[in-house]
Amino acid sequence: MFDTQKPALILLGKIAEDTAVRAFIEAAEEDDVQSYARALAALLQAGMQQNFAGYLAQKICRDDNLFARTAYTGEVGEDLRAAFAHDLKVLQALAERADELPAGIAAAVREGFPRIGKGEAGAPFGKDWSSPETVDALAAYFRQHGFGKFIDNRAFYFEGGQLVPVRNAPAVTLADLKDYEEEKRIVEDNIVSFVRGLPYSDMLLYGDKGTGKSSTVHAMLNKYAPQGLRAAELTKEKVGQINEVKELLASLPFRFILFIDDLSLEERDEKVTALKAGLEGSMHEKSANVMIVATSNRRHIVKENFSDRDNSVHARDTMEEQLSLSDRFGLTVCFSSTGKKEYLSIIRQLAADDKIEMDDEQLCALAERWALVKGGRSPRRARQFIDYLFSCQAKGTEILI
Repeated sequence: MFDTQKPALILLGKIAEDTAVRAFIEAAEEDDVQSYARALAALLQAGMQQNFAGYLAQKICRDDNLFARTAYTGEVGEDLRAAFAHDLKVLQALAERADELPAGIAAAVREGFPRIGKGEAGAPFGKDWSSPETVDALAAYFRQHGFGKFIDNRAFYFEGGQLVPVRNAPAVTLADLKDYEEEKRIVEDNIVSFVRGLPYSDMLLYGDKGTGKSSTVHAMLNKYAPQGLRAAELTKEKVGQINEVKELLASLPFRFILFIDDLSLEERDEKVTALKAGLEGSMHEKSANVMIVATSNRRHIVKENFSDRDNSVHARDTMEEQLSLSDRFGLTVCFSSTGKKEYLSIIRQLAADDKIEMDDEQLCALAERWALVKGGRSPRRARQFIDYLFSCQAKGTEILI
């Protein structure tokens, strides 16, 4: 019997606290139709009304627990396997109870109340969830996919001392980013070294807005996520917490890009000191699984005022202090602004990708007019222009530029 007060789960206890599971336990133990209804509502929302076993299996595969973490990083010992097999046996017994309704709920079902179906767990679960074969299959699953929130998410942000998944993270690929081949090559070469556990450098990607600095980082993440790469974004307002974030990431068995977008700091900002310490030169050792990647419109991140030169007795020391932050990045990559030739090259490539049907001369003339109206040429402007053309052609409306 599954005890509602003290679920006999060693590693998978969080599953018993799930809304649908908890309500189902209460319904089964107390013959309570209202609890059964709450379980049914939660299963309907998940699209699993007729597959309670599948719902439990899904929760097991997405759980963050010691067995899953250990399986991801190496071999699982016999004691841990036994504890996990015990929990699987308990949860399979719970799934079986979908076919064993207590009298009150069974009467409600006979009178037309919707029923929760048992269903099937499906792969990687076998007929016997606690069998060595199923335990082996689940260990292999965690080894390949990871565990918990890191299975379905690759990008996170730092909030309240925790990593929170970024919903709808950019799905950009390297093929989507036109030109800037040398810049992408340099960045990717460093990322590959990082993913393979070789010596790597923290990176500063700088240059004009809209040149694809952030998109390059997103594309690298999407390409190398299957190899264990993840990203955690740290807003510039939270740069002072960088060592706290690095310690959190270092405790996880993934390789993380610690991403700081659009970075620019004032000279007397205390975050300058924190970022310097986070890069190198502090009591904190460089983490083997954390690479700091920052983007900025400026090569020198700390803003310099001419008054700093005029008013300082040691003007040279002051300037070197301001410039020393960007020097701590082992690798700096410049994404320079696009000229007319490069801009139109990007336009043509994007138009071909989106199957824009237009004479080249007209396409280029409209693209130039778009750049004039929007305030300059850049890959971002090119992408916005092509999206606008695609929308106009799809709707059959006039192009108004």
